[in-house]
Amino acid sequence: MSKLTKNQKIALGKIEPDKAYRLSEAAALLREITYTKFDASVDIDVRLGVDPRKANQMVRGVVTLPHGTGKQTRVLVLATPDKEKEALEAGADMFGLDDYIEKIKGGWTDVDVIITTPAVMGKVGALGRILGPRGLMPNPKTGTVTMEVGKAVQEVKAGKIDFKVDKYGIVHAGIGKVSFTPEQIVDNAKEFMTTIQKLKPSAAKGTYVLSVYLSSTMSPGLQIDPKSVDTKN
Repeated sequence: MSKLTKNQKIALGKIEPDKAYRLSEAAALLREITYTKFDASVDIDVRLGVDPRKANQMVRGVVTLPHGTGKQTRVLVLATPDKEKEALEAGADMFGLDDYIEKIKGGWTDVDVIITTPAVMGKVGALGRILGPRGLMPNPKTGTVTMEVGKAVQEVKAGKIDFKVDKYGIVHAGIGKVSFTPEQIVDNAKEFMTTIQKLKPSAAKGTYVLSVYLSSTMSPGLQIDPKSVDTKN
């Protein structure tokens, strides 16, 4: 195990072992225990009482965070030329079709979100082996295959993210930056958790939310008392 730096030791010293923090406490503490020189991302990890191998227990959805994610999201629109003006006016970073499809076939994936239209999904579908593993494949369920290209671009730029439970039953999402105020982190976390609750599969039995952790890039995870994430608190 690598030796802890002085800053890491100080950060660890501020955490109470085995404590389940209230969400507001953890959001305030994150800034104190993050020792990166850059504006670190704030991540939430939610372990769910579901079996993701069963289709009727898959948890997947989209949420628009009230304060956005804090990061610049690079959006590529793959569509026919008639959609170019709409896409670029809405804030798309890149627009095209065949030229970008060829670039992606060659291994290029320097983008965060891809939005396309139903008409060209035949062409885009052929990129599944490259885009799928990177979480970049457009999907009607997440609003990234649509005729309303401009609206989809604006939503992504405003802080709309999509997520799904992994094979271990955990949902991971970036919900802000350490530079956010604790209140902004709390708002985003509660919005995210509200969406998770709404997506509870009827086939899931027993406790649904098993644990919630909040962390930043390279900070230790803080265990959150699930009751404090309830939007009524």
